[in-house]
Amino acid sequence: MKLFFLISSLALFFISCNQPKSQDTVTPKITDFNFGWKFYLDKGTTDASSENFDDSKWNAVLLPHDWVIEESIDTTNASNQLYMGSGYRKGEGIGWYRKSFASPSKDKKVYILFDGVYNNSEVFLNGKSLGIHPYGYSPFYFDISNKLKTDATQNILAVKVDHRTYADSRWYSGAGIYRNVSLITTNKLHIPVWGTFITTPKVSKESADVSIKTTLKNNTQATQNFTLKTVIIDPTTDNIITSSASEQTVETNTTIEATHILNITSPKLWDIKHPNLYKIETTITQNDKIIDRDQSSFGVRSIRFDSNTGFFLNGENHKIKGVCLHHDGGLVGAAVPKGVWKRRLLKLKEGGVNAIRISHNPASNEFLDLCDEMGFLVQDEFFDEWDYPKDKRFNQKEKKALPETEGYPRFFQEWAEKDLKNTILSHRNHPSIFQWSIGNEIEWTYPRNAAATGFFNNMNWDGNYFWSEPPYAPEEIKKQLETLPKGKYDIATTAQKLSKWTKELDKTRPVTANCILPSASHLSGYADALDVVGYSYRRVLYDYGHKNYPNKPIMGTENLAQWHEWKSIMERPHISGTFLWTGIDYQGEIREPWPTVVQPSGLLDIAGFEGGSFGMMRSLWNNKPNMFVTTQHIEKSLYKLDNKGKIIAKDPEAWKHALWQWHPINRHWNYENGKMIAVESYSNCTEIELFLNGKSFGKKFLIDNDDHIYKWAVPFNAGTIKLVGIKDGKTITENITTAGAPTKIKLSVDNSQLTNNNYDVSHIVAQLVDKDGNPVKTEEQKITFNVPASLRVLGVDNGDKQNNQDFNSNSLTTSKGRALLIVQSTETITEATINATSNTLKSNEILIKVN
Repeated sequence: MKLFFLISSLALFFISCNQPKSQDTVTPKITDFNFGWKFYLDKGTTDASSENFDDSKWNAVLLPHDWVIEESIDTTNASNQLYMGSGYRKGEGIGWYRKSFASPSKDKKVYILFDGVYNNSEVFLNGKSLGIHPYGYSPFYFDISNKLKTDATQNILAVKVDHRTYADSRWYSGAGIYRNVSLITTNKLHIPVWGTFITTPKVSKESADVSIKTTLKNNTQATQNFTLKTVIIDPTTDNIITSSASEQTVETNTTIEATHILNITSPKLWDIKHPNLYKIETTITQNDKIIDRDQSSFGVRSIRFDSNTGFFLNGENHKIKGVCLHHDGGLVGAAVPKGVWKRRLLKLKEGGVNAIRISHNPASNEFLDLCDEMGFLVQDEFFDEWDYPKDKRFNQKEKKALPETEGYPRFFQEWAEKDLKNTILSHRNHPSIFQWSIGNEIEWTYPRNAAATGFFNNMNWDGNYFWSEPPYAPEEIKKQLETLPKGKYDIATTAQKLSKWTKELDKTRPVTANCILPSASHLSGYADALDVVGYSYRRVLYDYGHKNYPNKPIMGTENLAQWHEWKSIMERPHISGTFLWTGIDYQGEIREPWPTVVQPSGLLDIAGFEGGSFGMMRSLWNNKPNMFVTTQHIEKSLYKLDNKGKIIAKDPEAWKHALWQWHPINRHWNYENGKMIAVESYSNCTEIELFLNGKSFGKKFLIDNDDHIYKWAVPFNAGTIKLVGIKDGKTITENITTAGAPTKIKLSVDNSQLTNNNYDVSHIVAQLVDKDGNPVKTEEQKITFNVPASLRVLGVDNGDKQNNQDFNSNSLTTSKGRALLIVQSTETITEATINATSNTLKSNEILIKVN
């Protein structure tokens, strides 16, 4: 009899595991709330919170929205360092957003959820304040259930965004409701916002345990009994593969947690190359009716850091090949469509990048979704400032308080816990997140830390911060920390507090921080709060740190996009990897004089085009054979000819100390006849031979180039240079041909099929070409993109760090003969044709279709 029941139970189990997911329906819980908004920018004289306020003359806007990027660059303040921080776009003022909507069905719980508003926001419903939210990067929500109208009239939601402190960041922040907004409607017995927490405590190739902790909230006037069911859905077949159910009781106005642990046999693991995602669906059922449903994606993966052997993903040792990214998307500003991030991330993936550090504030959920789907590890960073402010023009302690620069420290004591925990609750189911970072280069702002290292205020030290170990030994640093005066706040106390709050919500990921003064942080108590200590520009301390603190995993968390950085990591198994500064150029934090308008340290420029460091890192971070060929007048290059006519470095040691920006290069073969040209190739090929018009200029070997750069001296002659490389028995070639005068504009597109959803985007790249189709990179023309009204023009850019033309346009002058246009779908698009013209040139046509 027992055997019969066992066989029957197993049969039922296998039937349930292979059946399609339940077709029971419940009213969709989440409503896209990005449509139907009106906007007005004010200097502070308007109060638009009243439900009866007349907004009929306001501009209609689609969220996400950043009003700052719509401004022209202000050239009248080119010497103002505050403007340099914001990328010469001020955006000062108070922005008001208003939207009308009908009340959902009666007797419901209703929440309004903002993924991010920059910043100092206050939300009003029907003229009454729901509350404020100062921080510009953390998600937040309000329960509006009892504040909605019960008659047939419309509700009025108003959002005030106070950006009068326009220089409160060291980089371009943007302003407005720049991330998604959702309306969440559910029954009074429900799974609340961020009420599901998914972890994978046991993972192997054979089996995985999945823990699903569900928060259950009863806002009814009676005790509720119900069935809680959790199912895991296969990512490829959409079938239920395992499930669990339990009977639950929740008393009136009470919240409880329930945990289901499910097992997956032979799980499809989430990793960098195969970012497999499962779905979890949790339902509350009463009287055979589903009254609430919550859905999440998750990945099955394990992470581990070892102080001697580095980082392990699913038990396999990996080097973290990461880049730092700010939140702006170039010409779209801070309101970045998902498709813009996707193009950028695809290019970084091509360059070998496998990890992203969100610098220096939490990412949007939409960005994290992409990282989940594309296989990027993510370090999610909470704060750039803690108790004390930074000087917004520089990294270090604020030297002069200004009303324009008042930032997050004025809210930190009251809001830090809520902002940190909101971020974790909102983000913790993303498998891409593998580290929580509590801070970025915080040490500058606290007393004692800088002076204690001996780098500063030490008349007897003549070293270099980047390349020298601290002049004081650990014992002396410890002594200095004990004797130097403290301030009101202590860095260790705050770090411990932030780490504690993090681990109250998530113990599955290590806590880290980007330490600019690690020699002091190891002894101040700061590093004691960290599971992994991140070193900022201190690769010279990798051995120092491992020797003195052997039980602490350490890695680079902000480093230079140079060969010497990666070489130092490859030589040290105990260093897990790096995050390079930066993956993409970004607006603001300008350190060069006008007319530079971006921070030009990226592997990609601000328009997403490849730079020299991209070519170098691709050669280091990929096994597939690749070459990146550049040229330059030898006088402007890193090289010279020796007395035998051989090309050599002007400074053979320079590559060991190269900093943020790549040296000047070209990617064309257009020079004056007879001029000596330095030709470089950044490649992982073991040997390369260069030909000019069929004549060999010699075969060279990677092993002979300590700087990891192939180089030749070639007298210019019009024609074609051809490089032939060999790696692992495979041959690859790359050609650059002398271009003639431009005769037309060549358009290319990354996405020619859009959905008419107001979100999808296409990137159209225009390149001047000659009669043979060779790209012309040495002449510029002003071109105009002709776009039908059925598409929304988001803007134009050419990627140049000194481009100060308006983004918010359909025309501009090219750089390197090239320009970028981004268009977005509308509700009316069915088919659209785009072309480009200049005074003398025309382009091919790009046809955009509805998918």
